[in-house]
Amino acid sequence: MALCFGPPAPGDIDLPGRIPSGGWRNWPTGQRLGYGAADMSAPKQPNETADFGFRRVDAADKPGLVRDVFDSVAERYDLMNDLMSGGVHRLWKAALIDWLAPRREWHVLDVAGGTGDIALRLLERTGGKVRVTVCDLTAKMLQVGRDRAIDQGRLGGIDWVCGDGERLPIADGACDAYTIAFGLRNITDIDRALSEARRVLRPGGRFMCLEFSRVVLPVLDRLYDLYSFHVLPALGDMVTGDRAAYAYLVESIRRFPAQRELADLMGSAGFEQVKFRNLAGGIAAIHAGWRL
Repeated sequence: MALCFGPPAPGDIDLPGRIPSGGWRNWPTGQRLGYGAADMSAPKQPNETADFGFRRVDAADKPGLVRDVFDSVAERYDLMNDLMSGGVHRLWKAALIDWLAPRREWHVLDVAGGTGDIALRLLERTGGKVRVTVCDLTAKMLQVGRDRAIDQGRLGGIDWVCGDGERLPIADGACDAYTIAFGLRNITDIDRALSEARRVLRPGGRFMCLEFSRVVLPVLDRLYDLYSFHVLPALGDMVTGDRAAYAYLVESIRRFPAQRELADLMGSAGFEQVKFRNLAGGIAAIHAGWRL
């Protein structure tokens, strides 16, 4: 069962109110309960367009298309991450947590973190003393994450919220840190997502983004292209039965801003002391900034 912020997807149940820590939360469409200062602008008009892989689509349609992709691969998403990266994505996520250096009693917002990978790492790092809100657009991804947490005996410390990274159902200045791993490229309006990230952070809060990026080594970039466009879609087809979903994921990586460009966007959104670190020759990168 998924309770979502924003227009419910087919099969979702839309109920008012919230369930205490460790359960699902739901905010009625167009509201953030008690958060009057939040900006809830109108949805994008159909004449606005956005990248969906190498295609241009109506911006208003992209969230639903992205949700369809992750609905399709949710059950085997983490298995595919292991197969695609040879398990290296685990080292990258560990590097993200190391750089963040989370403190006990922090409230961390993990966006696009539906399967709970980052959230569970944060709890492990802090001995369960950090509070994490996982916000993801896709209810099926959240269900996978919540089931995983229960299997590991994590019955508290994580709130699971189905919501949009461009319209976070979180109060201004409510979070000590904002993390997003392999999710920013799937958000329609990156500028707005970065603005929202800054809004929900308290002064002194930390923004951390792990994302596939631009390969900076001349030979590796050609090998990576061959692997990405030929091997990954075939692997996705074999493991999940959805070749198109992994073709989209590869295309979305190529459409995503390069390292310096993303750093500039973060600066324009108001983040200070923006830095990035390349991983595996730029296959991925971690970007960090402060809300001062």
